[in-house]
Amino acid sequence: MQNPIQWYPGHMHKAQKEVREQLPEIDLIIEVLDARIPYSSQNPMLAQFYGDRPVIKLFNKSDLADPALTRLWQTHYQSQTSVGTLSVNSRDTHVRARLLEQIEALLPLPEDTVRKRRLLILGIPNVGKSTLINTLSERKIAKTGNEPAVTKLIQRIKLDERNTLFDSPGMLWPNIENAHSGYRLAITGGIKETAFELPDIATYACEYLLEHYPERLKDRFHLSTLPQNTPYPDLEMLELIGRQRGCLVSGGQVDLDKASRILISELREGVLGPITWETPQMMGKELLEVERVREEKAEKKAARQAAREARKRQTKRNR
Repeated sequence: MQNPIQWYPGHMHKAQKEVREQLPEIDLIIEVLDARIPYSSQNPMLAQFYGDRPVIKLFNKSDLADPALTRLWQTHYQSQTSVGTLSVNSRDTHVRARLLEQIEALLPLPEDTVRKRRLLILGIPNVGKSTLINTLSERKIAKTGNEPAVTKLIQRIKLDERNTLFDSPGMLWPNIENAHSGYRLAITGGIKETAFELPDIATYACEYLLEHYPERLKDRFHLSTLPQNTPYPDLEMLELIGRQRGCLVSGGQVDLDKASRILISELREGVLGPITWETPQMMGKELLEVERVREEKAEKKAARQAAREARKRQTKRNR
């Protein structure tokens, strides 16, 4: 499988440097995840920052995710040492109280202390971190937007008399080895649309929905049957969506770009219902594949290096 994402240079190096400089002061880390893709929305490079600090993995946009699978993911992460989880919607008025309670449980402070907890909130672009911060602080502090990478610099925010929050820029990582994660980030809006081809992403979504949420497709697009046992059911599904929504061009052909935009937009808005795009079991299998590909690349690199050294030796002998 080819990764559809064409990465663009950004401000990640600067953001990482700022986070590293702030880390010695940090007591606890809040990692904001997209509840629809709890694995794919976590930056693997951020784990190096954690050390032995307690971590709260905050499942944001949980209203858009499959609740049963959200609970499965929470159980998965809570099995790790010093890790708590919280399933939230950034517009939920109870988010602040629930998070402060979770922080107190993971990192209790004596009642008579004058010391404040220093909290660092991290997350990839467009995961809803800025909207969440405004909810937590009970005032508009962080700039929000639908485009990734809105926050540029670390901000210091007083939550209450016992907690100070440090907000960091959203950080994508330069190379996603798991191609599935690239597709999922694209489907959920974690990556700018200029970075991928919509029909490629939409057919990936169709393949997954046909396997895991077929009834959602039937209900939303008023279909009595779905493509199955055909060479390309994912593409046929996208064409059915296009025809049902009138996305036709001359000759009766389906405008795949238009059909794709309709599907992806409705998925992001939750119109097809709460959907989660990955499970811990799926991640285990995919990570094995990533490791296999990584080993193959290392073997090829070693072979090329050996060939270059052999040519050098042959050239010396011929002189």
